[in-house]
Amino acid sequence: MAGSGKGPRKIRRGGSGGGGLAGSRWPLIRKLLIWLGIPALVLGGLLLSAVVIEAQQLPGFGDLKSSQSGQTIVVRARDGTELVSLGPSYGRWLSYGEIPDVMKAAIVSTEDRRFRSHIGIDPIGVLRSLFVRAQSGHWRQGGSTITQQLARTVFLNNNRTFNRKAREALIAMALEWRFSKDEILELYLNKVYFGGGAYGIDAASRKFFGHPATSLSLPEAAIIAGLVKAPSHFSPTADAKAAMDRAHVVLEVMADAGAISTEEAASANLDAVRLAPEGKQNSVRYFTDWALPQLDTLVPDNTQPIEVWTTLDPKMQQAATDAVAQNAPKGAQGALLSLDTDGGVLAMVGGTDYVTSNYNRATQAQRQPGSAWKLFVYLAALESGVKPDDPVLDQPITIDGWSPHNSHDSYAGKIDVRTAFAYSKNTVAAQLGQQVGFQTVADMAKRFGISTPVATNPSMVLGTNDVRLIEMTRAFAEVSARGTSVEPYGITKVVTPDGRVLYQRPQTQGQTLVAPFVAAGITDLLQTAVNIGTGKAAQIGRPVAGKTGTTTSSKDGWFLGFSSGVTTGVWMGRDDAHAIPGLAGGTAPARAFAQYMKLAVANRPIEQFDTQLKLPDWQLEPDDEANQAGDGSYYYTDDQGNLVSAGPGGPHPSASGEPGPAHGAQQPTAAANDDFLNQATGNDRPPPKLRKIPGF
Repeated sequence: MAGSGKGPRKIRRGGSGGGGLAGSRWPLIRKLLIWLGIPALVLGGLLLSAVVIEAQQLPGFGDLKSSQSGQTIVVRARDGTELVSLGPSYGRWLSYGEIPDVMKAAIVSTEDRRFRSHIGIDPIGVLRSLFVRAQSGHWRQGGSTITQQLARTVFLNNNRTFNRKAREALIAMALEWRFSKDEILELYLNKVYFGGGAYGIDAASRKFFGHPATSLSLPEAAIIAGLVKAPSHFSPTADAKAAMDRAHVVLEVMADAGAISTEEAASANLDAVRLAPEGKQNSVRYFTDWALPQLDTLVPDNTQPIEVWTTLDPKMQQAATDAVAQNAPKGAQGALLSLDTDGGVLAMVGGTDYVTSNYNRATQAQRQPGSAWKLFVYLAALESGVKPDDPVLDQPITIDGWSPHNSHDSYAGKIDVRTAFAYSKNTVAAQLGQQVGFQTVADMAKRFGISTPVATNPSMVLGTNDVRLIEMTRAFAEVSARGTSVEPYGITKVVTPDGRVLYQRPQTQGQTLVAPFVAAGITDLLQTAVNIGTGKAAQIGRPVAGKTGTTTSSKDGWFLGFSSGVTTGVWMGRDDAHAIPGLAGGTAPARAFAQYMKLAVANRPIEQFDTQLKLPDWQLEPDDEANQAGDGSYYYTDDQGNLVSAGPGGPHPSASGEPGPAHGAQQPTAAANDDFLNQATGNDRPPPKLRKIPGF
């Protein structure tokens, strides 16, 4: 107010009186803490209660020691004999004090550095995992502790679901509540899976190094600790280099964690580690590696011991193994797959030596099939109306700038379709492919079970698309089945040891892929290829239908064929796709086919192929129809489409447009006079020219 002598009131800032803006914030903060703290305390109490309840329900330490992980599987052949017994192997249980310190240090350093300080879950590890996930967009780091891994191994599975992870965390905290850190580490090191069927460090040590785990050295402990991340990938018996590289990482991590000194890590000589010799394996494992993963679909969620009955024939499997080993060129690999009439796998060889390489080239490798691919080209051509006896011209051609060449650049000129297929003429295959359409050929391949990508450029007719042996063999089996679908399979039934059936393969009916006349026509061509063509080395003294395949520079050699209800495919080549001098489908692969098939069909009746072309009505030629008519009704169609009949007066059009008897015929006469036959057969005209294909 004017004249009062007092200035404007000032707002105090700071001071020790507890007033002002800062002081006014405290009640708000206190209320916020109360509102947040109460739910946190409630949730914490509920979580603690859940952990305590879960801990009370856990088995005792002795019960956990006696429980075993894994499942025993006995695989039987089609005759009931045991092929192989698969399942977990367990070493001696080692107490905490018996486990070497280097083994404890290696596993803690690599799997859970804060093992001694967390409560079963590691918040820091979880946050780090989430951070890496946010940065990379992928789950690159796991946040699982040793205790969580133990919970998963003993009580849960590897499903990556939120419910399973939450359950895993709860059990892990319950384990920490119930047992000491030393007990948890003892359980973990005696139960975790290290690959090769080995559970626990003693089983792993005996398998990989041939001695008990009580005498593990630092390098050996580093190798075993490195297996936990990916037992199959880092297994010393599967990939020694990968195992050693991983062990180097483990040693570096141990030094970084302070478990060993830098000098100890540097002086650990991994090259001095001696691996135990691998137990005897055989080619049956190629088959079991392919068939047994299918159990996850056939008998899901089953953990009890089972017997798996399969389609494999032991004698045929041995014959297939010998055929590949004895015929594969030096330095080359080989694969053989043999199917029964219904698709049952009789023999499967994925390589020359399973111990050296368990990579299954019969089911996994994708290689170019070369001329074996012509199966689909000629199937498409036959379906479009081409017949084995149709004339074709083997001569140099160019399609869209691409010029295929025959072997040795030889050209036969005018031949028929059957001969072109038998001698694998590339130029004729190219013409037929263009005639029916390259997409049509691709569709035919897919119809017959080819699942790999198929390009539709002109060169595809010569087999430039990568395929698998199992799918090519399936396609030939479907031809053998007269054009009906065939599904390769290896498991017939799954039973428990007491005989309870868990799975029985149902009877299936194949679907029609091509008409019977198409299947008959391609069988005609395939049989000719073996009788006189490129597949002569595949002859076995009974009817065989098949096709060779050879890729550029002899990188791949194929032979696929069938006889007496058995279809077999053979591939040979190098894994690095380098050329093999002298390799061709008609040499080593065809010889291996013949060697195997002589035994495979020895006890089967000889079957003659159905190669009769029972053509549909729309494809019958006029002369075929005439041959089905009654006496005296011979006729042909002239260039204008008129029906021309024959009689004593010579050929003349029928007034009604239908064939009729010759006028004035009093006595039986010859079927047709010379003029009629010359006109009907075209002998009165110059030789017909082959249909010209656009682009040539």
